[in-house]
Amino acid sequence: MKLTFLGTSAGKPTKERNVSALALEFDQQRGWYLFDCGEGTQRQITCSRLSLEKLDAIFITHLHGDHYYGLPGLLASKTLDSSVTPLSIFAPKGLRKFLESALNISEEHLGYNLTIIEYMPQEEFVFDKFTIKVLPLVHSKESAAFYIQENDISNRLDEEKLRHAGFEPSPLYGEIKRGKSLLIDGKKVDAKEFMLDVVPGRSIIIAGDNSRPDVLGSYLEDLDLLVHECTYTQDVYDKLERKLLHTTARDLGIAVKNGGVKNLIANHINPRYNKDNTLGTQLLYDEIRSAFDGGLFIADDFDSYYLNRDGSVSVVS
Repeated sequence: MKLTFLGTSAGKPTKERNVSALALEFDQQRGWYLFDCGEGTQRQITCSRLSLEKLDAIFITHLHGDHYYGLPGLLASKTLDSSVTPLSIFAPKGLRKFLESALNISEEHLGYNLTIIEYMPQEEFVFDKFTIKVLPLVHSKESAAFYIQENDISNRLDEEKLRHAGFEPSPLYGEIKRGKSLLIDGKKVDAKEFMLDVVPGRSIIIAGDNSRPDVLGSYLEDLDLLVHECTYTQDVYDKLERKLLHTTARDLGIAVKNGGVKNLIANHINPRYNKDNTLGTQLLYDEIRSAFDGGLFIADDFDSYYLNRDGSVSVVS
């Protein structure tokens, strides 16, 4: 499973970061999935190896502009690219009205089938390679996390063992996968004897804005990867005159440690943490690291990561 960050800034774009957008790709699958679509996401896609033609679905965590204002432009660009592949959008209630208004006013006629599903908390959706569950978060506007559980791989043949038993590749292999028993030297042998062990599916949570990472509770237990906002260090947050419902690096580190998360990628970085400021992202990293000793990354725009089968995370160069 590969994640590519197309926007990692909180609230507004900066010279270094665009606003929220994240691409997810599954192994050996043509299409890909977009999580959030802040303003300018369509341009970020053109600067990546991704293609709108292969985009299968978009998931919006909540209806704050930096997470969905990029949708009208992206939908129009897909039409201009002469793409006719269908597209689905999963979002909170209100997204349909927003898009219908924008498309009607601009007299935009999409050349493909667009399906909008306005989800409810705890709702589940089933896809070919995974299931996704909507988890409620704590924010100033209704916000969600998406718990993604990849399907187990359970139909792999032990071809080496089959050849050793005298069975070369043939239509028989398909029958074995379907559970047909074999007759070897006059003995009936269960087809299961020639199947490899099940490969467990990987698990990810991609969270929207959230002031309480611990609200994810049991879903954090043994989770392979959490992608979560990390808008402030604790010291900066404590000094804010107006407290916004966002996560601090300290609280995030404590939550993932207590929850048993294997890997964390922090994003949604406040613009004050930039390369031209003494408040760099290393401060965020260090504050999380003071509590959490698992795999830890602070995402920049266009960073790509691969979640391996063993639960580790690798940086994709």
